[in-house]
Amino acid sequence: MWLAVSAASAQGELAEELERWGTLANRAETAVDLEQGSDQVFESLRASIADYRADFDAARDLNSARINTLREQIAALGTAPEGDGVAPEDPEVTSKREELTQQLNALLVPVQRAEAEFVRADALIRQIDQILRERQANELVSVSPTPLNPANWPAAIDDLVTGAELVWSERPENADAHSWPELRQTIPLVSVLAALGLVLILRGRRWSRRIVQRLQTMGARGFGIWRFLVSLLRIILPFAGLVLLALAAINTNLFGPKGSEAILTLAILGGIMLGVRWVSERVFSRDDDEALVLLPPSKRSEVRFYVSLITIMIVMAELMSLVLEGGYPEDASKPVLVFPFFLVSSIALVRISMILRSFDDTSLEDASLGEVRATTFRRVIRSFGTAGILVSTISPLLLAAGYFNAAEALLPPFFMTLVILGLVMALQRFSADIYGAITGKGVEAREALMPVLIGMSLLLMVAPALALIWGARLTDLTELWAAVGRGFSIGDTRISPSDFIAFAVIFSIGYALTRLLQSALRTNVLPKTRIDVGGQNAIVSGLGYIGIFLAGLAAITGAGIDLSSLAIVAGALSVGIGFGLQNIVSNFVSGIILLIERPISEGDWIEVGGQMGYVRDISVRSTRIETFDRTDVIVPNADLVSGTVTNYTRGNTIGRVIVPVGVAYGTDTKRIDSILREIAEAQPMVLASPPPNVLFVNFGADALEFEIRCFLRDVNWMMAVKSDINHAIAARFAEEGIEIPFAQRDIWLRNPETLQATSPSGESETETAEEPKT
Repeated sequence: MWLAVSAASAQGELAEELERWGTLANRAETAVDLEQGSDQVFESLRASIADYRADFDAARDLNSARINTLREQIAALGTAPEGDGVAPEDPEVTSKREELTQQLNALLVPVQRAEAEFVRADALIRQIDQILRERQANELVSVSPTPLNPANWPAAIDDLVTGAELVWSERPENADAHSWPELRQTIPLVSVLAALGLVLILRGRRWSRRIVQRLQTMGARGFGIWRFLVSLLRIILPFAGLVLLALAAINTNLFGPKGSEAILTLAILGGIMLGVRWVSERVFSRDDDEALVLLPPSKRSEVRFYVSLITIMIVMAELMSLVLEGGYPEDASKPVLVFPFFLVSSIALVRISMILRSFDDTSLEDASLGEVRATTFRRVIRSFGTAGILVSTISPLLLAAGYFNAAEALLPPFFMTLVILGLVMALQRFSADIYGAITGKGVEAREALMPVLIGMSLLLMVAPALALIWGARLTDLTELWAAVGRGFSIGDTRISPSDFIAFAVIFSIGYALTRLLQSALRTNVLPKTRIDVGGQNAIVSGLGYIGIFLAGLAAITGAGIDLSSLAIVAGALSVGIGFGLQNIVSNFVSGIILLIERPISEGDWIEVGGQMGYVRDISVRSTRIETFDRTDVIVPNADLVSGTVTNYTRGNTIGRVIVPVGVAYGTDTKRIDSILREIAEAQPMVLASPPPNVLFVNFGADALEFEIRCFLRDVNWMMAVKSDINHAIAARFAEEGIEIPFAQRDIWLRNPETLQATSPSGESETETAEEPKT
């Protein structure tokens, strides 16, 4: 209303619309202040106010683009000069600023008015919701006559009989005097409908069972899926039969409006019973492979029986209430008549809860290890068992004490919650079977992640139904949805779900384009250049960071999020975040330096902090080094930038190897020099320029010490070349008869008498000590 009128600039209609809104708002404020009016009156007022509020909310964004443009134009003109001695402003600029300011004020008037009226309407809605919630709470704690008082029983029975008579008395006046032609017209239709209904009721479940057995014998692919779908026939066929019987009864023209309504209600309640029974058969199935809560077969059968019993009790109580509403029952009549059904339902629920409390899914592996771990599923099932015992104990006590509304708001909702959660479990298992059939994983797909995500989505979908079951009003859900649609405000910026969707879509597109460009550079462009592999990886990684940053910036801009309003908050948080994340920021900056400066590259052989290995990956925060033991060492980038790093393959792979050799004293040193030089020159990995060099480095304690120093064309082969040279030296020295000495030590005993032993008789037995030499 408001938006359409404002867009058309129809001032007269706008004034009339605001006048009507003012009248409605004044009437609502009076009703709220006095708290007068029925729930229906308040609900009607709330619905009308909600319509106006939606229009005011839409009008708050009226001409937003033009308003932003005018503000930018005014800001571009700057502020008017003030103070003495300041050069006067150009009259044209002043005139233009005043003109733009007038236009801006004219556009802001309806927006500001809409904002004010939106606040007023929103406040009225919150006050009405508060009144309705208080009334609902007061109704829950209201006290009715106790059903345990025998004085209330005769009146309750009389009210039930009176209600049934009123329903029956509403039959058409000629119901008992149909003419034969009229009966001949209705009897065939009634007979056909009744016959079809009875056939579907009596044979429907058997037909569905036979279909399942036939599919199982045929070995149908995706048997679990077909079994689920066919099991739905156990609901559809009998429910269709109930509907046909109801239509047959109505077409006899023996029942009035209330009777026909009661018959249709009975058919619907029968369908609900079938649905609840189907859920219990899926959750507590007879087959161990299909049971969602794996209890012993006897306990699963017991749970199915008690579920059916509770459903029958609730349906009977609803029918009893429907019959009572046909007359003018006493306050004690409904509690008295419903109490037996509540008591039976509570006893059945206690038994179900005790069975759930005994649920145990401890795996055999855990038991073999002597460790019993309670899974989340086990905790949830046992928690519902505990809650069921409490609910089934408290509900009859509340009803016996006269709190009928509180008892009615506790037991049936809890039971329906269990049914809905069981339905979610059945649908989640069905989705897992479909996922297994699509992916080819079969039954193993039930333990995959995708079915879990689908189950969480199903829980979110049934959350509104659970809220309604537990007493939430439909307007509460619509109010929550409206609040989500309006979003929330941060500073002067209002963020709505559409902004999040726009942000996600734009960022996803930017991210996908970045990855596509990275792939094209890595596979098609960079391999055709002369850039080394490390440089190619640095370019691809840097492009990825820049692309993600630009995608985020484009998403923020496209979603209309004004970051300027967050500047103060971000400035206040930046100090604390800076202290807490200084190491992460340092590593991040160091990673950028590594990618730009490239002191190390992927594939380099480096040594840092006592760790030696090959660089396998350089990320923003850390670098992964693969050691020669095939273990990964994660090194923070800050250590690589600020610490000492030895890079053995930076620029080229040429490196020097030193092989020490010792020979016995008295060996011809020149001959040794010639032999070692020949061995080094014979190695294919040793460079001829510069040539290998042999040095006589030291007169050692046990040997004459030489070193072979040579440069390899690939230092990565250092250990292999060193091993080959040692093998060649050992073989050549054996041929030449050159001795490779080993350490010799002379041991002198300064006091040999200490080694003398004394016999038991006291005589000294002196052993001759020889001087050992090694």
